[in-house]
Amino acid sequence: MTAPRTLDEMRALFATATGGRTLNGVPHARARRGDHDLNPGMAVPADPLAAAVLVPIVEREDRLTILLTRRSDTLPVHTGQVSFPGGRVEQEDPDHIVTALRETEEEIGLDRSLVEVIGRLDTYVTRTGFEVTPVVGLVRPPFELIPDPVEVAEVFEVPLAFILDSANHERHSREWQKMTRHFYVLPYDGYYIWGATAGMLVNLADVLRAD
Repeated sequence: MTAPRTLDEMRALFATATGGRTLNGVPHARARRGDHDLNPGMAVPADPLAAAVLVPIVEREDRLTILLTRRSDTLPVHTGQVSFPGGRVEQEDPDHIVTALRETEEEIGLDRSLVEVIGRLDTYVTRTGFEVTPVVGLVRPPFELIPDPVEVAEVFEVPLAFILDSANHERHSREWQKMTRHFYVLPYDGYYIWGATAGMLVNLADVLRAD
């Protein structure tokens, strides 16, 4: 498919692609998916922790991009991995949208008032015990980012057209707990985008390609 090039085009495409489906009044995709989708027979956590991430779509001069972070090398878990800004739902958060915007502001300093939320993707359940709600937001420059060095080593952007091209959705595998696990990888310009983040990006591409 031809990638949308403006936020207006993206907003219209997402609304059409989600077909009027809503959850708590928010346009959304179709399902509950996760690591287990590429690993039939893998147990899904019975009581996963609720979390939310922001999928920020940025309008640049000639294209749209997806903003991503690389986690700090000093974090105790998922060290150095590429991820969306986000985190656990706190008790005071009224909904997952607030969680995603709050965590994004805390991690990279993106003012939540600059994000236009247009919907959400499928809920993603990870083998590590999180049930993640990906919230899709549009961001129009100019904006200032102030990454928290404790959590974020780097912020970078990937062209949306790259994400939407299924030729870039590689399937890799590795041994984990004496079993072969399969997962998506989207290698881009030296970045190894894999696991849950890659799975959510593939979900975004699937949603936008839907009839």
